[in-house]
Amino acid sequence: MKEFFRSLFATLVGLVVFCGGCLVLLVLLLASMGPSKPTVPARAVLILDLNTNFTDAYRETSPAEVVQRMAGQGPAEGLPLHQVIQALDRATHDGSVSALFITGNLRPEGVGSGPAALKELREAIQRFKKDSGKPVLAYNQYWTKRELYLCAGAGKVMANPMGLVDATGFASEITFFGKAFKKYGIDVQVTRAGKYKSAVEPFVLDRMSDANREEVQSLLDDLWADWKRTVAADRKLSPEAVQAIADTQGTLTSPEALKAGLVDKLAAYDEVLDELKALAGKKASDRDYPQIDLATYVKAGPDAETGRNRIALVFAEGTIVDGSGTDGAVGGDALSREIRRLRLDKGVKAIVLRVNSPGGSVTASELIQRELVLARKEKPVVVSMGHLAASGGYWISCQADRIFAEPTTITGSIGVFGMLPNIKALANEHGITWDGVQTSRLASAATLSRPKTPEELARAQGSVDWIYEVFLGKVAEGRKMSRDAVHEIAQGRVWSGAAAQRLGLVDELGGLQEAVRHAAKLAKVEKDYTLAGPAEPKSPIEKLMEALGGGKHPYTQARAGVLQQQVQRLFGQLETLNDPNGLYARMPYDLDLR
Repeated sequence: MKEFFRSLFATLVGLVVFCGGCLVLLVLLLASMGPSKPTVPARAVLILDLNTNFTDAYRETSPAEVVQRMAGQGPAEGLPLHQVIQALDRATHDGSVSALFITGNLRPEGVGSGPAALKELREAIQRFKKDSGKPVLAYNQYWTKRELYLCAGAGKVMANPMGLVDATGFASEITFFGKAFKKYGIDVQVTRAGKYKSAVEPFVLDRMSDANREEVQSLLDDLWADWKRTVAADRKLSPEAVQAIADTQGTLTSPEALKAGLVDKLAAYDEVLDELKALAGKKASDRDYPQIDLATYVKAGPDAETGRNRIALVFAEGTIVDGSGTDGAVGGDALSREIRRLRLDKGVKAIVLRVNSPGGSVTASELIQRELVLARKEKPVVVSMGHLAASGGYWISCQADRIFAEPTTITGSIGVFGMLPNIKALANEHGITWDGVQTSRLASAATLSRPKTPEELARAQGSVDWIYEVFLGKVAEGRKMSRDAVHEIAQGRVWSGAAAQRLGLVDELGGLQEAVRHAAKLAKVEKDYTLAGPAEPKSPIEKLMEALGGGKHPYTQARAGVLQQQVQRLFGQLETLNDPNGLYARMPYDLDLR
């Protein structure tokens, strides 16, 4: 028995030592992935791999995702759009970069890689092509509308001989739960201000209302017109010809796309590699050629400058929620605290708020907007709208000194809604009932056990109407319009950036660079300023050490299947509905363009 315990103890000690050694090796491996600055080889081809998600803010990476990526799995690692654009502009004048090669298919998640973001990236690619005179090659096996929009103006657009090109146009579908809720005994009473505030419709109807159909069709028409006009100009076609392709062919085979003029050449990947080798000064027989991917090239750039005249760049990306927020959401407390810090910093001469949000909590939106109003009293505040700046996203934007948006930005949605569900029928069917006492008629108004009384419903509608009037007043003050003029174009309706500019909801059409330059001009430091963005997220080794310390992260499971992702997305949206009063200034739907 003594020998048994001695052997058991030795085995346990050996196991602990082995695990400890593995842990040390893993930490050393992650440390080797640390922040050492890479170098750019001579005559390198800069590779823009589109298998990513272009975001505005830095995306926090969980420890599990770090390990998954080491194994070639996990979600796409997002690239901040402003860093990508800065890198492309730097590569224009970098003698070490000989050409730009674009390939891959985008992996949009959340509010990333939207039409407005792609427009800014496309313009950066075109600047590189025009100002540098260097070759720009683009290649894919399957061209979706997103990649074709980005790359149609490249010097040479190539497709695999057995590939496909998607030019089908845009479509949007909304899932309706009204009949299902009735079937299973779930009742939803709604309050809203604005006939276009259709966020509640999926829970009470079985199809689009006329108002909802009108606004979605109008928005898609604007986005499609921009796509069609851009691709037609880049491919030297007429918009009518592109429309005819969408109507009669939709998804084209590579030979059909070549004949239609959507691509320049059909080539297998090895033939593309031979072209890249030639651009880098290598022979086709050489095994490799000098190259650097854009994510690495970003890290190879100069360190951020520091100076007295700083233009602060702040991001509001994701659904606006109460509290500190999480990855993919804008915490009202956290963002308002950051704006307050920048307001009190004398070295910050202006603030540029980049908004990419469908809105969310009214309470959190007001916290953020209040701090922006206070900041504006001391220094210029300029808003740059990305893919989305709708509802609560417009609430926090409307009183800036200047608002910039892309023509394809989705904005407006000036309205408010509330949802009051109850599960009385569902519970009763399964033998569940409630009973209780109260001290006043409205004491149990928040219960899920019964429908709201007419009095309770009237009080809830009164709150929604009051917030809507406050919203109208803020927009009227910020945009120098009358209340009635704002109401005429509000009512929860979503507009494209181009339409919003015509209506006076946006000042200028342009991207983040234009917004930064204008902020510097307002601050009178346009000839001497530095752009100061938020701090980068923690390194992989820091993430791992946090995980080893017992921290948990919501994304610890493997990447879900398509159906599971949709369900997770729905529950993720429900988690962001955390306004203490149950009132929301949020875009009425998540527009998924296909």
